[in-house]
Amino acid sequence: MGKDPRKPRGKMSSYAYFVQTCREEHKKKHPEASVNFSEFSKKCSERWKTMSAKEKGKFEDLAKLDKVRYEREMRSYIPPKGEKKKRFKDPNAPKRPSSAFFIFCADFRPQVKGETPGLSIGDVAKKLGEKWNNLTAEDKVPYEKKASKLKEKYEKVNKQPFFVPSSIWRTSLTMSCL
Repeated sequence: MGKDPRKPRGKMSSYAYFVQTCREEHKKKHPEASVNFSEFSKKCSERWKTMSAKEKGKFEDLAKLDKVRYEREMRSYIPPKGEKKKRFKDPNAPKRPSSAFFIFCADFRPQVKGETPGLSIGDVAKKLGEKWNNLTAEDKVPYEKKASKLKEKYEKVNKQPFFVPSSIWRTSLTMSCL
């Protein structure tokens, strides 16, 4: 399925507005010249880094206005049927509980790093996996009990998976913007 032509154009960042302005200036000065994109981007980036906060403010104001425009257009935009809607994830929702293996890893990671310093993250994970696989079922029991307790606690807090229909989300977004 292709991109919906009715979907609002994305919001532009302050840097994107700056680059757009630089491009327009360059076209005015050199209307016939072709632009080497990588060189042009480097020059724009260097210029942006040396600009003061006051100079950047103009572009940040443009970005804020464009963000308001984008949010306004997205409130009235209705995606075509059949397109999956993104789930709204509550940033305050509790984290999912760790598995027995991850609890084991949290306990033994410092030990593995201490035994062989300089190991990459992947190698540490391999060693932890090997240690876990070499444990007997009896040795795994305390980690599995702890994981099941965490899971029960999580399920008490989260009786239902958190999902907000997009219509409600858009309404709450509208109210928060006002």
